[in-house]
Amino acid sequence: MQYRTLGSGSGLLVSEVGFGVWTVATRMWGITDEAYGIRLLQRAFDLGITFYDTADVYGDGRGETLLADALGTHRDQIVIATKFGYDFYRYPGEQPGQRERPQDWSPQFVRRACEQSLKRLRTDWIDLYQMHNPRIDALQRDDLIAELEQLKAEGKIRLWGAALGPALKPERQVEEGIYCVSHRRAPVQIIYNLLEQVLGEGIFPAARQNAVPVLVRVPHASGLLEGHYTEQTQFAPGDHRSHRLATDAMRKQWLLDGLKKIEKLRFAAEEAGRTLGQMAIQFILSESCVSSVLPNIYDERQLEEFAAAPHTPPFTAEELCRVAELYHNNFYLDA
Repeated sequence: MQYRTLGSGSGLLVSEVGFGVWTVATRMWGITDEAYGIRLLQRAFDLGITFYDTADVYGDGRGETLLADALGTHRDQIVIATKFGYDFYRYPGEQPGQRERPQDWSPQFVRRACEQSLKRLRTDWIDLYQMHNPRIDALQRDDLIAELEQLKAEGKIRLWGAALGPALKPERQVEEGIYCVSHRRAPVQIIYNLLEQVLGEGIFPAARQNAVPVLVRVPHASGLLEGHYTEQTQFAPGDHRSHRLATDAMRKQWLLDGLKKIEKLRFAAEEAGRTLGQMAIQFILSESCVSSVLPNIYDERQLEEFAAAPHTPPFTAEELCRVAELYHNNFYLDA
């Protein structure tokens, strides 16, 4: 594994490949066995992964307790990011269709949420405390930011930032991300990959200019870039990927178009010494302001493949130019 700093002056080093805990803490990726989730987290640590991203709302707190169960004895060796903002205390349980729960950005709620997360994580501090899918008005609240700075002064958090979403609002997220890195000088977490580059194109220049780190999730475009989907691939009704688009026809078109795009990208995979999954990660690591990539991990074979990605050849300038040409011409699917 290789490591990068999480912002200048933070003193935090994170593994270039992190672990997004939502795959093992919710039922959205087909994992229902908590013991299996714990084994995956422990195997990740054995492979050198030191950065773990969770949220208080994952499993209504289970994402944090699961991480503590798996790696609590290694607290000084790992970097923990968690999130806050959704009021699952008053609105518990799985929400139909992955509907958003009400959010609360009041200083009182944020402090309570932080204290509860510390208890569930069984730790004295949170390395990165992220606003979970905030809108611009939340990022502009000075009372909220003051409370986060106070929690930082008390040693309960080391950094704070924002994880941007939901996925279907990219234009709004660009505005939020630029505001966060430019006006708040705070890290952001975004969706970015070879097939979905809108947020990166909008936010990366501001992040570089302000020397603010960016975290990237969904690097494999909800599994497309792992290379295992076929035209016959289907997802169970409760699977996260089944909610990606509104109708069966839209999901089918997303799948078919994605498979065609992947064929255009294979030049940067096997013949370059990378699997498709490793190619997807190395592409993101070519961006200097990215500190860590958070793939969706749900089996050990895949975990080992992704953890090895930083040791595959970095993208060359020629490969990056070819990818840019493909992307900006919609992979020539319209021709």
